[in-house]
Amino acid sequence: MDNKTNQKDHLIEALLQERDLLYQEVSRLRQIDNGALERAENKNTHYEGVIKEKDDRIKEKDDRIKKLTDQLSWYRRKFWKPTSEKFIPQDPAQRKIDFDGLDALPEEEIVTQAAKEIITYERKKPEKIKNQPVRMPLPEHLRREDEVIEPEGIGENWIRIGEEITEILAFVPGELFVRRIIRPKYVLSKELQKLQETNQKEPQQKVVKIAQMPFLPIPRSYADPSLLAELLMGKYLYHMPFHRQISIFKLAGVSIPTSTVNDWFAGGSDLLRALYYRLRELVLQSDYIQVDESTVPVINDEKHRAVKAYLWVVRSVTDKLMFFHYDQGSRAQKVVIDLLKDFQGAVQTDGYEAYSIYEKKKGVLLLGCWAHARRKFTEALKEDKAGAEYALEQIGLVYRVETMADEQGLDADQRAELRSRLAYPILCAFEKWIYGYFPKTIPGGRMYKALRYTYSLFHRLTRYHLDGRYRIDNNVIENDIRPLALGRKNYLFCGNHDAAENMAIMYSLFGCCKAADVNPREWLTDVLTRIPQYNQDYSKDLAELLPHNWKASNKFQKFPKELETI
Repeated sequence: MDNKTNQKDHLIEALLQERDLLYQEVSRLRQIDNGALERAENKNTHYEGVIKEKDDRIKEKDDRIKKLTDQLSWYRRKFWKPTSEKFIPQDPAQRKIDFDGLDALPEEEIVTQAAKEIITYERKKPEKIKNQPVRMPLPEHLRREDEVIEPEGIGENWIRIGEEITEILAFVPGELFVRRIIRPKYVLSKELQKLQETNQKEPQQKVVKIAQMPFLPIPRSYADPSLLAELLMGKYLYHMPFHRQISIFKLAGVSIPTSTVNDWFAGGSDLLRALYYRLRELVLQSDYIQVDESTVPVINDEKHRAVKAYLWVVRSVTDKLMFFHYDQGSRAQKVVIDLLKDFQGAVQTDGYEAYSIYEKKKGVLLLGCWAHARRKFTEALKEDKAGAEYALEQIGLVYRVETMADEQGLDADQRAELRSRLAYPILCAFEKWIYGYFPKTIPGGRMYKALRYTYSLFHRLTRYHLDGRYRIDNNVIENDIRPLALGRKNYLFCGNHDAAENMAIMYSLFGCCKAADVNPREWLTDVLTRIPQYNQDYSKDLAELLPHNWKASNKFQKFPKELETI
């Protein structure tokens, strides 16, 4: 018992001694590290917090990068389209086949063959012989006034053996004359005898017979249709403001107040308004139109100055009919939506974004204008001569195909086949060149804008091959706008929205005269004389009075040559 107790005591004593030694060692170590262990533990805790904070920031930035990458991919798809939609199909008869790869291959065999055929055709064309200008004789119906100039020193010994006659064209101011409408009045002899017996000076109206007064364009006005036609032609064909024409009349001894002329203009426009709306119906019934817009200054009463307004012009290419449309001067998309809401067919326009909605409308095919694309590459020549010249060369080849078709007198089907065979391969290679060349351009530069514009509209630009009736560009309709551009430089502005609408009516009808090669003076004088009857008898079709139909049913003079370039 004692041995066991002694062993326990020794064990306890040994453990206590060991504990003391360990405690002394720990105390010694603590004195040596001077709190380093605690600091290390605290520092580890701090680093863990910093690492966690940085991990959170990295995760946040990763999420941001992913979001921006997704947005960038979306914008790239929106501009460049997916790979399956990157290029127009190689086969013009199947516009659903896609290109593979991004190589620009202007030297492709099919393109080379097309270019060679175009060049071979041009070389084989017979050289045109330039005709020497021939002086045309002056019209026989003009009055001749002889002026005889005798040589000096002629005496009795000289005998006249002939003469040389030189005709030159002279001019005197136009003549204003009075048209007297005389309507004799008749009465029966027995009625006259009664008047004499009763000493009455005037018979009762019911017993008098007199011819009916012919229709006048503007009731209670002394303006003849010929005078109204001259005033309207002066302003909208020769671009002379009314005040200048009034000054010319004063030189001829006739003074007409400005307010009277303005009333005549408003009355004449109202008279032709129904004919204008009938013209619009016919244009929008066709299946191929061109649309463009141009500016016209209009006085804004609230701002007390002229503001920029817009006139829209719509042309039926196959029917050679066109009209201007004015909607409070707006260029907003809602105008074209309302204007073309019932149209079905092909619409050829420039790159204005308002027309893009028709890419999704069933029954409407959007066509582009190569003249606008070519113009942008021409502007880029100073910035990137090599690239711009190559682009213009490819566009030039496409235009040469049109020249070939014109010179060979091809019909619509033959022209479409020629385009598919020669022009379309060139366009396929040109599109791939645009895609490959775009990254080499200076962002925001002219070449950058030209490539971006052309590529974004390339599907529209190449659709003209689908039908031989479709034009390669919008140049025809831009020629229709030219008189508007000349006019605003002369009469400067329209007084209000009503005046701008009336102007749209006159430009539309005169534009149709030019397209139909009809003398506008003869046409307008005749129409102003006859149209009151049409406006009172709705069984008559106003389309009969439009220039192309009027030309078919009347003897006419052609559109004046001096106005064909205006």
